[in-house]
Amino acid sequence: MPSILSLSLSLFAASAHAAPARFERFTYKGHSTEKVVVKPGEYRNPILTGYYPDPSVTRVGDDYYLVNSSFAHYPGLPIFRSKDLVNWTQIANAIDRPEQLNFDGRRTSQAVFAPDISYHDGTFYIVNTCVECKGNFVITARDPAGPWSNPLWLPFEGIDPSIYWEGDKAYIVNNRAPDEAPRYDGHRAIWIQEYDWRTGKMVGESTQLINGGVDIARKPVWIEGPHIFRKEGYYYLTAAEGGTSVNHSQVVFRSKDLRGPYVPFDGNPILTQRDLDPARPDMIGSAGHAELVQTQNGDWWATFLAVRPYDGDDHYNIGRETFLLPVEWKDGWPIILPRGQAIPHVLKAPNLPAQAKPILPTSGDFAYIEEFDGAALPMEWVGIRTPQKPFYHLTGGALALESGASLGDLNGVPAFIGRRQQHSNATFSTTLRYTPAKDGDRAGLAAVQSDRSNLFFGLTRIAGKPVVALYTRDTADADTLVASAPVATSGPVTLTIRATGGTIAFDYGVDGAIKTLKADVDATLLSTKKAGGFVGTVVGPYHYMPAN
Repeated sequence: MPSILSLSLSLFAASAHAAPARFERFTYKGHSTEKVVVKPGEYRNPILTGYYPDPSVTRVGDDYYLVNSSFAHYPGLPIFRSKDLVNWTQIANAIDRPEQLNFDGRRTSQAVFAPDISYHDGTFYIVNTCVECKGNFVITARDPAGPWSNPLWLPFEGIDPSIYWEGDKAYIVNNRAPDEAPRYDGHRAIWIQEYDWRTGKMVGESTQLINGGVDIARKPVWIEGPHIFRKEGYYYLTAAEGGTSVNHSQVVFRSKDLRGPYVPFDGNPILTQRDLDPARPDMIGSAGHAELVQTQNGDWWATFLAVRPYDGDDHYNIGRETFLLPVEWKDGWPIILPRGQAIPHVLKAPNLPAQAKPILPTSGDFAYIEEFDGAALPMEWVGIRTPQKPFYHLTGGALALESGASLGDLNGVPAFIGRRQQHSNATFSTTLRYTPAKDGDRAGLAAVQSDRSNLFFGLTRIAGKPVVALYTRDTADADTLVASAPVATSGPVTLTIRATGGTIAFDYGVDGAIKTLKADVDATLLSTKKAGGFVGTVVGPYHYMPAN
């Protein structure tokens, strides 16, 4: 069944009262703040740059599949494929039909958290949580490129489920409340229960495996993202600990029995950056939420999330990214990175068959152009919440965008469709044809970190006059007008947003003349530190016409 974002023009219900905003061409160019040289036989971290958090990876034969969190962005749960663990190509969004999940009322950092992907008996499984929706669920597909099934809802509470397969049996391990009154804020536990994959039901008793974390006497917080695997007679349980910010880490336990008792590694954590100087050059921080995978050659690697702030105060606008490191086994324990070592930006590539670079790079510095001349938008485009009807169509080399809900209206879906900001230094540009009919009508580019932290740059009407304007919303429920200038809207207007770390500039062009509306605007309003939540900035076309 086609996704709502790929419906043809014949299914598009155009608004009867207003012409759509028409966007021609969308361009992106990005480069990282760090200067990195990648030699032959090496790869660059991150492997998925920008807002691709909570990576889960699995191997099927000599193919690797990876899925990320997407929260309330739609379509959701992007799935990537690779042969070498370094070069990745997106092949699907597992959530791409409105009947699968409804994100009505969900903020951008709610909805689908921390998916886990696995494979058994010809079927791919994603087990996941829809926070503030219906809880935990499973979806399946025979082909990882889809279609993926509608959710099968599971009865247990908590977040971050993953499936451990042993022979023909499956077990779900996840974060739940402890079997006692919580001793402190962030006191959680890891539980396991058998899952009958044939009937889609949980069976038997639930067993608490980890209470609190490595050492409950030290009040560890937010033990989550658990994964179990077996090696040489031991069951290994890895999990994130410390929360997803600067104290993030990855820890490991092992047991001779699946249901424990699990003993923590004396050398925990097996991955963290919290002990390093936050002012170090080209910092990578907040590392954790790892999953280990064994290659067909017997080597072990770990995917995990981390961040790259553009200053020493932990500001980053691009969200949490996917990184890759080799795993060293020492005395029966896996170590992703010894304590005190910084995550390298470049290191030796996995010993896997050479693979061509993807058409759309996911790592390093790159640029792309979207001409809007295809039958549907590429799968990298995402909006906010689940649309129940189309709000755009592609026609004549342009994106025709109808009006939708305003940004921040949790009860509606904004007419917004964008791409991730994948570099701290990035330029977005589009050419727009639009004449606002009344005061408040607006169309242009929106940069959205959250429902309360975003900005709009484009065409609107103020006091009866068409203008190009910049509005910002900094953890607020209303816009602030930053700058405006008169502009002719009888022809195309080119809009350009230039992000450079913690500042942004806004240019507009009419009849070949380019002017800067505003430069050196504080970009930290789009940072996770200020906006909160778990997502990165998404930038793209937006159209809104108030009802009155």
